[in-house]
Amino acid sequence: MKKRFLISSVLFLLAGTVLAQSNNIGKSDAEAKKVLDAVSAKLKSYKGVQVSFTLQITNAAGKTEATKNGNLTMMGHKYHLVMAGQEIFCDGSNVWTYDKSTNEVTLTKYDPSSKTISPENIFTDFYDKDFLYKLNGDTRHGNKTLQEIELTPINKTKTFFKVYLLIDKSSKSIYSVKWLEKNGTKYTITANRLIGSGQFSEASFVFDKSKYPGVEEVDLRN
Repeated sequence: MKKRFLISSVLFLLAGTVLAQSNNIGKSDAEAKKVLDAVSAKLKSYKGVQVSFTLQITNAAGKTEATKNGNLTMMGHKYHLVMAGQEIFCDGSNVWTYDKSTNEVTLTKYDPSSKTISPENIFTDFYDKDFLYKLNGDTRHGNKTLQEIELTPINKTKTFFKVYLLIDKSSKSIYSVKWLEKNGTKYTITANRLIGSGQFSEASFVFDKSKYPGVEEVDLRN
């Protein structure tokens, strides 16, 4: 279960971010919205996205527990995530979570209202609906100027209480995302490479049992 939570949580960060539809919830920062809208406009221009990333997990004591590399392919609400011996497929209706160590796949219904983090949360229309946000200013990383945006979830039942986005000021793309869980754990995902010119078949987002000989399927949809 811990592995499933980890890979599901990772999805929050990778898929992209934000549409530009404002619903005026709370008192968000207008300057932060300009930055988010610019990132959103760029991401919305992509038909399909591929991201290679690094995930770092830090415990409440500040010790790094794990560093993992992964890849995400995404098209709309459909995605395929590969990381640390696991894969997740989502076709917009169903989610298949495959664990290589046990050769088992768990099938669940796609739930966009889940309280945990998922792909389209950050690379679709999450920020105006689910967060208050503010621009904290610029930082430097190598030759990049990064803008930090702090997001606070409106729904206090979420498992996390704060999210920090670092946006490349020049390219208008996400450099990294860090979110803080209520139990003190910190997750940071850094996008190593993003390709926005991909076009993928529908089959890319469906688990194909024929490619996993002997796999055991556990259907939890009912």
